[in-house]
Amino acid sequence: MDIASLIVGRTSDDIVRCEAGTRVHDAVALLAERRIGALPVMEGGAVAGVFSERDVLYCVAQEGAAALDRTVGEVMTAPAITVAPSIKVDEALALMTRRRVRHLPVIAGDVMCGFISIGDLVKSRIDEIERDAAAMRDYIRTA
Repeated sequence: MDIASLIVGRTSDDIVRCEAGTRVHDAVALLAERRIGALPVMEGGAVAGVFSERDVLYCVAQEGAAALDRTVGEVMTAPAITVAPSIKVDEALALMTRRRVRHLPVIAGDVMCGFISIGDLVKSRIDEIERDAAAMRDYIRTA
């Protein structure tokens, strides 16, 4: 299965994002309000990086509460590690593991068309394994 199959039905308007100039305090409030772990960070209409809970932790650990007044662009993980819609779920999981990230912007051409988490990919793999197991049980039952 490819990433395009995971994001079918989602629109780019569904992606919660922020601008590089957003204050860390405001981005943290958005993460908490939406109960999400990361945001793609936009600059000039393009994905400039990803702002995650880890970024918050690292900057607060270094600077204390003063970090909340910095901009997301100053503390985000950049450049963003991205994937194309055509990449396979297994490849995306391997990339996340290798690069130690949990979120990937999905880029088609120059446009972000999705934002996936490791949870999305794991759920996809579990669903696929369950379908395969059901097919195998059906095959055995009818053989």
